[in-house]
Amino acid sequence: MSDGTIKVEKNGHVLMMGINRPEKYNAFSLTMWDELCAAYRQLEDEHDLRCGVLYAEGKHFTAGLDLAQWSDKFSNGVFSQPQNNGIDPLGLATPAVSKPIIIAVHGICFTVGIELLLSTDIRICADDVRFAQIEIKRGIYPVGGATIRWAMESGWGNAMRYLLTGDEFGAEEAKRMGLVQEITPAGKQLEKAVEIAETVARQAPLGVYATLKSARITRQQGEIEAVNDLLLTLAKIMQSEDATEGVQSFIERREAKFTGK
Repeated sequence: MSDGTIKVEKNGHVLMMGINRPEKYNAFSLTMWDELCAAYRQLEDEHDLRCGVLYAEGKHFTAGLDLAQWSDKFSNGVFSQPQNNGIDPLGLATPAVSKPIIIAVHGICFTVGIELLLSTDIRICADDVRFAQIEIKRGIYPVGGATIRWAMESGWGNAMRYLLTGDEFGAEEAKRMGLVQEITPAGKQLEKAVEIAETVARQAPLGVYATLKSARITRQQGEIEAVNDLLLTLAKIMQSEDATEGVQSFIERREAKFTGK
């Protein structure tokens, strides 16, 4: 049986990252995790890549971690430290990738699947999705960010309702809580995610990255730090070729052609 892989493919300015171990419900092996960290590094480093899409092959997004492979790491207090200069997809062991990630989930999306979702920027789910944070049913608890981020996204009571019970919930409940932004018919979730990613990739890259950075500063360091950074970052962007192109395209009433420079 395959130990799994992460499919990586460029689609214009979008990097497609596919979880590919369907015979094991896309449970993450150690190798797969390292490959996903490497894919995030590729997205960060390659100038022509402006946005990422995380999705899964097969009937399910992921059943979580392959615990038989991860138990030794957990016993030693280690989880997501990337190998070979990779970037932690959860943004815990390393700074998060600076470019936006859109996620498309379907079928079973358990444990680390929810934590990956919470670490992305725009979230699409199929109407057949089954979410659950079930670590407490396995004698442990979530250590990939769910205890930190879920309450910020959904409010304390909504997060505790599922963190403390391990109960399953579906697409409509996820949207009610703000965990996902759109629901599609099953099989259409990736198409919608790519559509959004391509829209993001057409915008001025420096502006997109600055927007993401500003929002993250607000969340992680507070409003005052974010306010202090606003005009400093804008002043740098105003020196770019894209800023000149943006103004010129406005004057000429045409779509801008941005290069990220």
